[in-house]
Amino acid sequence: METKEMLQYIDHTLLKPVCTWDEIETLCKEALSYHTASVCIPPSYVRRAREAFGPELPICTVIGFPLGYNPAEAKVCEARLALRDGADELDMVINLGDVKNRDFDKVYEEIRALRETAGSRILKVIVETCYLTRDEKIRLCEIVTKAGADYIKTSTGFGTAGATMEDILLFKEHIGSSVKIKAAGGIRTREDLEAFIQAGCSRIGTSSAVKLLCSSAE
Repeated sequence: METKEMLQYIDHTLLKPVCTWDEIETLCKEALSYHTASVCIPPSYVRRAREAFGPELPICTVIGFPLGYNPAEAKVCEARLALRDGADELDMVINLGDVKNRDFDKVYEEIRALRETAGSRILKVIVETCYLTRDEKIRLCEIVTKAGADYIKTSTGFGTAGATMEDILLFKEHIGSSVKIKAAGGIRTREDLEAFIQAGCSRIGTSSAVKLLCSSAE
């Protein structure tokens, strides 16, 4: 796969807690230069990035990140503020405690509330696969589909493990036709990037893809 094509799958990401505006600004410039799918940045930088780079920059941000145990009402508030500040896409973390308590109706209602808040903007649901059983992953595929989210996403990158090919193939088998897949966490080689795209991922979340792909193309 050509480098230019691969870059179009990338959510160019910087979510470390100590990231500075200089780092975010560089990320945004790279995203525009290399035509990545989006930048994925902390909510606190969304407004500044939008003001600095205008409507040409696709901005993704995170909700309930990285642990997901915020009340649903807090996540809705976060989402409204992010959209007000100029976010185009929202990556929300589900409440894993609700999953472990088998309170799947509550999981559904939370995702549905974020779906309604996002409106026409893209909503991705982070399920943090490293903490889930196979049956829980399957159930969440069904819930994410029913709730109307645009994507199911493997990981925050802050858990005990990231994306695996096994999980991508499981998602493909159990999500609805309207739901896409985003792989994130631990994807650090060109071979991994290409493998996840070929397996059916429509987005890849990574902080290293631009450096990796563009340096290898030189």
